[in-house]
Formats: sequence, C-alpha cells, structure tokens
Amino acid sequence: MGKTWQPSEAKEFAKQLELGTPYYVIANLAVDRTPYEDPQMYSEYVFTGHLPFTNNPCTDGGYSAETLCQNFGPVYEDKPRNMRRLGSSGPQVTGPVDPNVVHPLDEAEIAGLEKSVGNADRRRHTDARAKARRGWSLFR
Repeated sequence: MGKTWQPSEAKEFAKQLELGTPYYVIANLAVDRTPYEDPQMYSEYVFTGHLPFTNNPCTDGGYSAETLCQNFGPVYEDKPRNMRRLGSSGPQVTGPVDPNVVHPLDEAEIAGLEKSVGNADRRRHTDARAKARRGWSLFR
C-alpha cells in the first residue's frame, strides 16, 4: 500500500516525491448538479521539474508540490481503485437509438419539450431587455 500525504504534510510531500512518478488526488463532485456522474473521481499529477526561485518540484501545469498537497490533498502514491479519472468520458446512461425505428413521443414528452422551449425564449428576451437597460448612454 502506497503512502498518503495529508494537507498538513505538504513540506514532507515536496521533499519525498520523485520526479516523473504520478501522484493522485481525489475530487468530490456535487452529485445534485451532476446526477449521472460518480461522486468521486481522481486526478493524476506528474512532477517534471523545479520552480526557479524556491526549487520546489512542480508539474507541467505549474502546481508546486506544496500547493497541490495543501489545496487539493490528501495526495496518494497509489492510483485509486474502482474510480474514474477526472475528465474521462462518463457512463452511458441510455443505449443508442436505432435510426430505422420511429420513436413517437407521448403527450407528456411533447408538453415538456414545449415548456423547455418557452422557458428558453423567456430567458433570452429577459436577458436582452436587461442588456438594453445596462447599455445606457449620455448622448441618447
């Protein structure tokens, strides 16, 4: 089992890490906003160099080891099991639709689509009116 560094151990993490080795951080997702996503996913970071003045190890994205551990920790040496990587494709919720079969909509589905279109139109008109009010000029 690999080592784990807590956010309070950021300096030790910066001293103990090896360049070129992947380290992992787990992100907790808000499943109320993304109901089809997993509640946790991992990110992978590889430290490839050192920062100029402090000589702290850093990633290609510019994160120093201490910053990564303090802000996103705990940092794991082993890849998390049974977890998807952050940014990978999500699970397929429904199957593909056969293009040769006609799928009629029932009245409830049509009403729901009409309501969505009406809401989008109202938001677009409201936004346009608000933008027109904000764009006042002294010379109009």
